[in-house]
Amino acid sequence: MTHVVEDSGKYYTWRSYGPEDQRTKELWVDMSNLRHGQVRVHGILSNTHKQAARVALSFDFPFYGHFLRQITIATGGFIFTGDITHRMLTATQYIAPLMANFDPSFSKESTVQYLDNGEVFVIQWERVRLQGKESEGAFTFQAALYKSGTITFSYKDIPLSLDVISSAEHPVKAGLSDAFTVSSPSTQSPDNTQRQTIYEYHRVEINTTKITNYSAIEFTALPTCLQHDSCDLCLSSNQTSGCSWCNVLQRCSDGMDRHRQEWFDYACSEESKNATCEDYSRDDTSSITPETEGVTSLIPRQKGCESVDETKHHVFKTGSDVKTDPSIKNEGLPNTAVIAGIAAALVLLLALILVALYINCHPHAASPLYLIQRRKSYWPSLKFQKQQTGYTEVEGEGHHEKDSIVEAGPC
Repeated sequence: MTHVVEDSGKYYTWRSYGPEDQRTKELWVDMSNLRHGQVRVHGILSNTHKQAARVALSFDFPFYGHFLRQITIATGGFIFTGDITHRMLTATQYIAPLMANFDPSFSKESTVQYLDNGEVFVIQWERVRLQGKESEGAFTFQAALYKSGTITFSYKDIPLSLDVISSAEHPVKAGLSDAFTVSSPSTQSPDNTQRQTIYEYHRVEINTTKITNYSAIEFTALPTCLQHDSCDLCLSSNQTSGCSWCNVLQRCSDGMDRHRQEWFDYACSEESKNATCEDYSRDDTSSITPETEGVTSLIPRQKGCESVDETKHHVFKTGSDVKTDPSIKNEGLPNTAVIAGIAAALVLLLALILVALYINCHPHAASPLYLIQRRKSYWPSLKFQKQQTGYTEVEGEGHHEKDSIVEAGPC
């Protein structure tokens, strides 16, 4: 009943446990035990169908090497880990103990609850039923996210064999997935609007037929290139392989992570082909001379596949370097009109930043859905079935009508 899988030996190893394994009992978190922390019942998710709500974590959770401080819980038995909540949450960037068409609104006994004690975040789908198969019984299972990066799926009540559940209205799967997005101008848009395509670069798929009553799965996170914060560690560590150091970004990566767009924009793959840490160190040292000390260097953002432009230096003299001379008449000094113009530009820039922050925090308000297409490339892109009804995001917890449940505060 116990299976160990080395999933490409890159991101996670995982092990499944059966009903007879002691580890199965150890991994189940008893939500009624107050020692684990305060349990919160999400009022809206416990009374709706195909809804998702964002919840903040009290700790940084490492997922594929990226630290998450916010996740999105969905009624359909999974957690969405992407930055922007959109209708097609089921495609990728998920942690799914059992993704299926669950409808917590069907029964007063069905709830979506969670707890966070600073060391582990646990989500439990309690006595939820499948839409269209409500008479088959209620499912109870949970996912636990540990501060160390370990992820566990635990199953208590699985009344129906998962291989007979239809995926026509909702995907049925279990496992992990992550992706990166790439922006490109839309050829169909007259104003050259940017189009974002999402590429799934890795997935862990669990055979759903192995999921039964009192079973569990434990994922152990493996070291990734992103954890190295120096060139020497990046290129010499025996814990990781295929890592490259991008000196412009001061980042270690293999190019296959959520920062793929930035890695591409700054031509990091080209930069790291023949360069060594000694080269970077020598370049950094030689660039600091008495004449250039205190110089502000500006590195322009590279576009497309072109190489990064050479560093441009702008020297600014400090007040101590400028000598006053009565014969010199304020030549070159900014006048009142120039100062007013600069101030107006700064105010406009601040306003644009505030608008961008608002859109980022309320992506659903403008419906900035990803335009996702299938492409024949190294990274598989996602194409969604139009007949699948998308998820909608809810804010706050609101009020609910289920008996014996007390609200425990906002998400």
